[in-house]
Amino acid sequence: MVKATKPSSNEREFVLAALKEKRRVDGRGIYDVRSVQITFGADYGQVEIQLGRTRVAAKVSAKVERPRNDKPTEGMLFFNTEISPMACPTFDSGSRSEEEVLISRIIEKSLRRSRAIDTEGLCIVAGEKVWEIRVDLHFLDHDGNLVDCAGIAAITALSHFRRPDVTVVGEEVTIHPIDQRNPVPLSIHHIPICVSFAFFDEGQFLVVDPNYLEERVKKGDMTVTMNIHKEICALSKAGGIPLEMDQVLRCSQIALIKVTETTEQIQKALETDKAARKSKSSGAK
Repeated sequence: MVKATKPSSNEREFVLAALKEKRRVDGRGIYDVRSVQITFGADYGQVEIQLGRTRVAAKVSAKVERPRNDKPTEGMLFFNTEISPMACPTFDSGSRSEEEVLISRIIEKSLRRSRAIDTEGLCIVAGEKVWEIRVDLHFLDHDGNLVDCAGIAAITALSHFRRPDVTVVGEEVTIHPIDQRNPVPLSIHHIPICVSFAFFDEGQFLVVDPNYLEERVKKGDMTVTMNIHKEICALSKAGGIPLEMDQVLRCSQIALIKVTETTEQIQKALETDKAARKSKSSGAK
C-alpha cells in the first residue's frame, strides 16, 4: 500500500484562496455538484455511476434463504463494499480501511435503516423462505466523494433490479426463471440520496461534493441523506470541526435541491432503459 501524502502548503493555500473568491480548483462554484453519468449493464441490477472522475459499479443479486428468527416475515438486505488499489493506490487490497468502513456504515444507514426497501415484500413463506438481496459495490476510480457516488449506485441498482417470480402452492415453492416469466421489481418506498459537504478554515467555508484534493485539505465533513419528501434519512459527521445548528440547517436546505435533481435524473435514466429493453425485446420477436 502506498502511504497517503499530505497536501503541500501551496495546494492548501490555493484551495483556500479560491474558496475566498467563491471558486474551486476544478472550476465549479461552491454549491455545484459534478455531473452524474448513469450506465446500465446487460442484466438487471447492474449499473455504473460516474460522478466527475469518481466511478462506482454496483451489482444486485438475490437468493432464497431462511429468515432471521426475530424477523420471520422479512427478507434480508446486505451491502458489500470493495475498494481496491485500482481506485486509489492508498487503499490496501488485503484489509478494509477506515474510509471503507465509514462508507459502508453510511450506505447501511441511508438505505437499510431508513426502510427504503420493503423487506416484508421479500417474504416467500413466513419463517421458512425469504429473499436475500445483496448489493456489491466496487470502487473503480477515486477522485473524491466516494460516499455520494456509492449511494447513487446502490439505490439505482436496487431500483433497476428484478428478482425471479415465485409461485407458492401449499408448501411447494416454485421459482420461475427470468426467460419463462417476467421478473418482479423490488418494492421501494423512497429514494434516499447522499449529499456530502466539506468544511474549511474552521467552518468559514463549505463546498458540496468535494473532490480528492478538497477532501485532503478539509477540516471537517458531513453527509446528509434525504429524499424528495424532505425527510432526513441519515446524518453522518465523523469527527472534524464542530458545526453550529444554523450550518446544519443550511446544509439540509442545499441538500434538498441536489437530492431533487439527482432523483429526477435517476428516474429518467430508469425509464429510458426500460423503454430500450422493451423495444429490444419487441424487435427480437
